[in-house]
Amino acid sequence: MLIGFDIGSTSVKAALFDMDGAVLDHWSRAYPTERPAAGRVEQDPRHWLDGIADAVDALLAGRDPAAVRAVGLCSQVNTDVFVDRSGQPLAPAITWQDIRAGGEAAELDAMIAPAEKRRWWGAELPIGASHVLAKMMWFARHRPDLWARTHQVLSARDFCLLHLTGQAASDPISAFGQVGLDHRYIDDLIARVPGAAGKLPPLRHFTEIAGEMPLGSSGRKAPVVTGTMDAWGNLFGCGVFRPGQAMYMSGTSEILAIAGSERIGAPGIVTFATIEGLVVNAGPTQSGADSLRWWAATAGVEPGAVPELAGRASRDDRPILFLPHLEGERAPLWDSGIRGAFIGLDSRAGGPEFALAVLEGVALAARHAMGSLVEAAGFTPDHMLYGGGGGRSDLWSQIRADCLGLPLHRFAFTDVGCLGAAILAAVGIGAFATIAEAVPAMTRVERVFEPDPRRGPRYDAMFQAYRSAIDALRPIGLIRTDGPR
Repeated sequence: MLIGFDIGSTSVKAALFDMDGAVLDHWSRAYPTERPAAGRVEQDPRHWLDGIADAVDALLAGRDPAAVRAVGLCSQVNTDVFVDRSGQPLAPAITWQDIRAGGEAAELDAMIAPAEKRRWWGAELPIGASHVLAKMMWFARHRPDLWARTHQVLSARDFCLLHLTGQAASDPISAFGQVGLDHRYIDDLIARVPGAAGKLPPLRHFTEIAGEMPLGSSGRKAPVVTGTMDAWGNLFGCGVFRPGQAMYMSGTSEILAIAGSERIGAPGIVTFATIEGLVVNAGPTQSGADSLRWWAATAGVEPGAVPELAGRASRDDRPILFLPHLEGERAPLWDSGIRGAFIGLDSRAGGPEFALAVLEGVALAARHAMGSLVEAAGFTPDHMLYGGGGGRSDLWSQIRADCLGLPLHRFAFTDVGCLGAAILAAVGIGAFATIAEAVPAMTRVERVFEPDPRRGPRYDAMFQAYRSAIDALRPIGLIRTDGPR
């Protein structure tokens, strides 16, 4: 058996698989995300470790721990923990949604010439508020006492590896913003943040065994592979293993990616260093199911009820336009200052219409990223491999297919990050020779959502309005709220 963990933005998810990728059992538990002030989004790293321990106990209840051959982890990326020499957190983890370091990010970005970016990354990769070096700058300025005690700055996955195996490690994909095309840290970049050198963990390939972890109280241990970021765990769990394929991952944020063989690039798109023969172009948005979570709380309903509520509205009526930029936007804009909006209301608008607007607005954000992804990859895929918790709704899945104008092939097991982590574990112990061999053997499509051509004009018009609304509303972000101007 294999265990795959996904330390996500809102929950720990875990699953037990056989060596063919069939799900034997699964487990998940949400943990709180704190928003103590505007732009600040934090988590307690101990919730990740508690979730892993409880998941192991639950998954192995009544089973032989000796049958677990390996464990894999993937996690949210750009969520960083500042730890002391004993590995203990000095402060809550600063998540990828946190934008407190927006000023530092702009300052750091201004230090880097476009030619340097092209030399390091092969593209002009933006430095956003979620970049670990921007957070280091912020921490050094605003928490100098804790910065002086900081031994390492670790991602969620790195932190969990440290406490499970005694060794912290990252991989070149998870550390993409600090690593060059040669899969090594960019010393010249890191040196631009005083005190940052030496505070990032060593790098290993994502299928390399990082150590062993105990399996509950059984006394047994299992090897743990280094693992990678959630986007790449999702990529493999969604069935991507060769150039020409594309992924749509619906989670707290929407992550779209196209795998090619040629490095082209486009503004606002992350083009990773070539690995496993893949040039992966990714467009992570800022908000997917997180918009649904926000609207559910606002409307006083459970998040799972929002698609059902939206189903009561008509997609033949005049739409309400929703911009899901509740905490700024990542790809393709990388603008932490813009904000969301509902536009086009009339007196008949009610809960169903607002719920539908939220689902459609998230799909429009994905379409926005997809346009830049196609430019970066140099081709349009004929379909997208589709997974994630946000894909469980048939209505939302159909809206996405209609908005993108592409078929979505939904996978049988929607927690594809867990499956991707298990695939890495299987390769790490030699059950498969390569990722390209393991992925098609361990993944299965459950349903295909074909775009309805009748919906094309609706989403073409909405997308045109969506783009115009971003430009029209952007000046609102220039209004200061911290005192007299």
